[in-house]
Amino acid sequence: MVAQKVRTRFAPSPTGYLHVGGLRTALYNYLFAKKMGGDFIIRIEDTDQSRKVEDAQKNLIKTLEWAGIIADESPEHGGNFGPYVQSERLDIYDKYCKLLLEDHHAYYCFATHEELDENRQLQIKQGLQPKYNRKWLPEEMGGSIPPSVIQKKLDEGEPYVIRMKVPDYISVWFEDIIRGPVEFDSATIDDQVLMKSDGFPTYHFASVIDDHLMGFTHIIRGEEWLSSMPKHLLLYEFFGWEAPKVAHLPLLLNPDRSKLSKRQGDVAVEDYVRKGYSAEAIINFVAMLGWNEGEGSEQEVYSMTQLIDKFSLERVGKAGAVFNVDKLNWLEKQYIKNRPTEKLVAVIKPILLAELEKREPLMPLEMITSETYLEKVIELMRERVGFEHEFVTFSSYFFFEPEAYDEESVKKRWATDTNDLLRDFASILGSLVEFSAENIEAHLKEFVAPKGMKAAVLIHPLRIVASGVSFGPSLYHLLEVLGKETVLRRIQVGLEKISSSV
Repeated sequence: MVAQKVRTRFAPSPTGYLHVGGLRTALYNYLFAKKMGGDFIIRIEDTDQSRKVEDAQKNLIKTLEWAGIIADESPEHGGNFGPYVQSERLDIYDKYCKLLLEDHHAYYCFATHEELDENRQLQIKQGLQPKYNRKWLPEEMGGSIPPSVIQKKLDEGEPYVIRMKVPDYISVWFEDIIRGPVEFDSATIDDQVLMKSDGFPTYHFASVIDDHLMGFTHIIRGEEWLSSMPKHLLLYEFFGWEAPKVAHLPLLLNPDRSKLSKRQGDVAVEDYVRKGYSAEAIINFVAMLGWNEGEGSEQEVYSMTQLIDKFSLERVGKAGAVFNVDKLNWLEKQYIKNRPTEKLVAVIKPILLAELEKREPLMPLEMITSETYLEKVIELMRERVGFEHEFVTFSSYFFFEPEAYDEESVKKRWATDTNDLLRDFASILGSLVEFSAENIEAHLKEFVAPKGMKAAVLIHPLRIVASGVSFGPSLYHLLEVLGKETVLRRIQVGLEKISSSV
């Protein structure tokens, strides 16, 4: 017997941004499919037209592709099981709904919103679980409504929904890949709406039909859908279909272990993209929100290829996963430290060019944007920046003249003889033929030693006039990268500006 090819899907609603929880769901589906040599599909579930946001579909797929999650089939790329947008499949849902009506697994319901709300409030007062009271259940299905009454309502054009009849006194059981056996009593399952009054199917109905017709072998989704499983399994049974295997992922939690929400921080993937996080770091971080490689492994940094190779649903835990931004920041730094210099140059250059449109560069454009110069800056700063854009924003003194000098550091580091020391050392720097870090360091130490001073007496003021700030990489390498001409100019300008303020 030939094993069925694995097919998984991510089925978002086009209601706005891509939630980090949605990214994790898409990622786990993608990793599992690729690990098993299968296909990953994107389907858009837009049956709730009132919540549909323009361009959300394109943005969702664009964000996933930015993260490296490329679908084998999707609304954008097509496939053999389309359409991949539910609003384009209405005739399919109508066909299967009619089959359920004919087989007495579904019925017309003409209850008004007011009646439903009144019934719900009454059940709550009685301490009962709110469920539809089956007022419109027809006689042939065990109810009290004659066929003639239902037909009359239909002929008169009365608004209605179509509900599924849940069998009484049964147990609905299934095996969850992550959670093990799960069981529901049918007494707790409502007669869910299958088709709404606007002619659109509900999520539950359309999802089951599409999952079957599109041939999905595994459904991997969030824990919040666990309570929907009995409804879905009953539909599979009514149609005589084999249900796919299922896995429900643990919740994402805030650090205080409440459910992840926008009240405590960003939850949209796009927010993290705007802040400068890389796709590699975000994917690595999200992959570990609920999954781990197992005992004995100390690896924390994974490429997409490594994740595909090592991922398994059996290593996904049941407990909620805490969203720790500090961990994401740490991962981002690891990727910057290890990213090839040429790749960083390709990212940094457009950022720098955009900034150069607003500010005057400290040296000719062709020099400041050259690969040689950018590579020097990168190698000096890669251990110190948290984001790629900080090679420009955090290290702006490599590209632009300082606009100000750290006042607190000036007060702390400036002595009565600091100006004279800087002027005298500037003369020595100007005479250097080889303007290298090693040579600068040697001459600075030779300069302060006869005076009985420590190197720090000159290092700190020199850093301030050269960069405007009191922190950064090795001073000697900083000066070497800036070059003799720039360093001498900055000492002169810095002394003029600082002298007037101390």
